[in-house]
Amino acid sequence: MSDQARITNQKDGSSFVQAAGDSILRAALRAGVGLAYECNSGGCGGCKFELLDGEIENLWPAAPGLTERDKRRGRHLACQCRACGDITIAAPSAGDYVPQIQPRRQSAQLAMVRDLTHDIREFRFVASKGANFLPGQYAMLDLPEVAGSRAYSMSNTPNAQREWHFQIRRVPHGQGTHLLFDRLETGDEIGIDGPYGVAYLRTDSPRDLVCVAGGSGLAPMISIARGAVEAGMLSDRTLYFFYGARTPRDVCGEDILRTLPGFGERIRFIPVVSLPGNDDAWAGETGYVHDQLARTLPGNLADYEFYFAGPPPMTQALQELLMVGHQVPFGQIHFDRFF
Repeated sequence: MSDQARITNQKDGSSFVQAAGDSILRAALRAGVGLAYECNSGGCGGCKFELLDGEIENLWPAAPGLTERDKRRGRHLACQCRACGDITIAAPSAGDYVPQIQPRRQSAQLAMVRDLTHDIREFRFVASKGANFLPGQYAMLDLPEVAGSRAYSMSNTPNAQREWHFQIRRVPHGQGTHLLFDRLETGDEIGIDGPYGVAYLRTDSPRDLVCVAGGSGLAPMISIARGAVEAGMLSDRTLYFFYGARTPRDVCGEDILRTLPGFGERIRFIPVVSLPGNDDAWAGETGYVHDQLARTLPGNLADYEFYFAGPPPMTQALQELLMVGHQVPFGQIHFDRFF
């Protein structure tokens, strides 16, 4: 395979160079070309393309983002393919996917770890070159002895201290989280490539904000809440922060939000537990978080700006509620699909 390959997209006429180690998607985004994508991890299928000329290497043939029908029609995932020499592709693109901040690779050292719940832990890294990203974005982490990159959202905001904070949930039998939770020690080095993602904070929106998090979807929503405060957005607006948990011990986020100015007034935290069981200590809301959202928010849902991250059933239910049930314009709904 050549160290560099030129990729031409027939659909929009763009042309860019793929450097060694990059996928087709990452090469495009690094060059400022807006190929359509979401998860960057092979799960969502948002970066499908057709190969018109040349040869490619498929990094993950079994990636769930491609159906058998896709494969029969000759489709591939740009996030899971590399060009073997110059190629021509047909891939959807749009201005919305052009990176606001150019993603770049750098090394980072683990500086601190703290537990947030029984299975969610915050990892703080100090990078070699900087921490420039938009609230709500994610990065690809390259972990020692773990094949393939892992996508994790930042929970902090851009900073001069070069710090990247990630709130990560332990995945049973997950190689990435096993390395992070059980083997990585303070001072150990990893690779960070980012930022990526299009579900970042829109600071020019005049509407009240709604953040909905489930599981480790907490991280990007915390980042957006922090970013909204730093941008002065909550001087005349309200941020409703919903957290959907399975059990009472899974609830988290309130202690972080309490440190932000305006908590309890401009920032309202609404935790919802779907399986309260026999826990008499839980006096909060129960059920599914999307149902609670519809009961809690005053007025027309189309008057809000929505951000959400969490398990696929939650994000799917929210999409249907907002777009089908309440005709919220798609431009006011921001999420990146992860599986």
